[in-house]
Parts: sequence; C-alpha cells; structure tokens
Amino acid sequence: MTTLNENVGIITGGGSGIGRQVALTLAKKGAAVTIADISEEGGQETVNLIEKAGGRALFVKTDVSKLEDIKHYVQKTKETFGKIDMFFNNAGIEGQVVPLGDYPEDVFEKVVDINLKGSFYGLKYVIQAMLENGGGAVVNTASNAGLVGSPGVSAYSGTKHAVVGLTKTAAAEYAGQNIQINAIAPGPTATDMMERFTQGSEEAHTQVKAGIPAGRYGTPAEVANLVVFLLSGEAPIINGAVYPIDGGHTAI
Repeated sequence: MTTLNENVGIITGGGSGIGRQVALTLAKKGAAVTIADISEEGGQETVNLIEKAGGRALFVKTDVSKLEDIKHYVQKTKETFGKIDMFFNNAGIEGQVVPLGDYPEDVFEKVVDINLKGSFYGLKYVIQAMLENGGGAVVNTASNAGLVGSPGVSAYSGTKHAVVGLTKTAAAEYAGQNIQINAIAPGPTATDMMERFTQGSEEAHTQVKAGIPAGRYGTPAEVANLVVFLLSGEAPIINGAVYPIDGGHTAI
C-alpha cells in the first residue's frame, strides 16, 4: 500500500459522501487532511472517524461560495500542517431539477457560486500554496453531467462543464511547475445527493439504473480509489485528464 505519511491534503465537501470517503482513505494511507465543509456536524464527524483510527485531521467550517472562507481553509491548513500537497476540489450542490426556461434565477446563481466560483477560487489559492512547496496534485469533481447534456439540471450541468474547462486549462498552465491537475466525472453514485436527485423514489432509482450499462450506482469507495491514486503522485504524467466513473453511462 502506497504511504502518504509526509503529505497534507484538503478535501472540500469532506463531511459526507465521496468527500468523506476520500478523506478517510487518504488518512488511512498516512496523510494529514483538512476537512472543509459547510456542515459542522458532518465535517467534525469525518475528523472524529479519522482521529479514532489514529490519523491526523482538521475541520474548517467553509462555505465555498465565500472567497474569505476559501482563503481561510488554505491558510489554516498551512498553519496547522505546514504545507499543501493534495487538493480534492469537491464541494458542490445539485440545484433544482427543472427545465431551463423555468429555472429560478436565485438557485442558478447559488449553483454557480458554489460549483464554479468555489472551484475556481479553490484552485487559485491552493495552486499558489503548492507553488511555495514545489508542486502537488489536484483532483476536481466534475460530473458525467459535465460531459453530456443533462435535461432538467442546466445549472448543475453548465457548472460541471465549466469545471472540465478549468481542469484542462489549469493543467496546461501548471504542468511544467510540477502541479498535476485532473478531474473525475462521477455518474449516479450512492450518496445523499443521488437521493435528493431522485427524491427517494424507488421508481426514479429504477429508471436511472436502467440507463447505466453496469445496471447499478457507483459507490463512494469506488470513486475514492481513483481520486486517491491521482492525488498520490504515482503517475505524475497524467495531467489534464477527465475520468468518467459511471458504469458506462456516458459510453452510450
């Protein structure tokens, strides 16, 4: 098992779902991690799980739509652990499921603030920190909705397409400075977000699964395995890539 004993990572949205699983996996491999999440209960629970297993973790209450909160989680991580090597730029919301012509403007702005601006400013300030200590690795959370059209979720899909563009552009800008920047594009995954998308309807779950060649949702652990590999630095030539993790959903 690859060890990350000298590494320090930040996980936004680390209080639940995929973010929590990535945090737990990184900590198990020896990394110190900062959990940046708007949910104090969820974020602190992730920290408790890590510390109970003997790992090192810090919770920083964060609203990624607020620039000062982003600057704060970067600064707090540097003060506590000394540097930043890894960044899982993951926090996001789904918005509403409604046709574009009826999409509420206030909800659209909130989705843009969190999914796009939060990702952009996270990249901006973490990259600055990584340059100070000679490089690092970043994984951005896009979505399979950022690879194809996704009726009903225009704001979510639009911002996730934008995350793909940010990933490729930032990778091209910083690959020569030892910063590896990639993205994942999860499909339907067994998380709280998926429950909100389907409103807990078994019929809706069945319909979604019918469109996935694998016939099932992915799991947070399956997604985390790829994220941790990309953050570990084991294949630093991988840069600017976007990995669908969707059971073949975008292959058809």
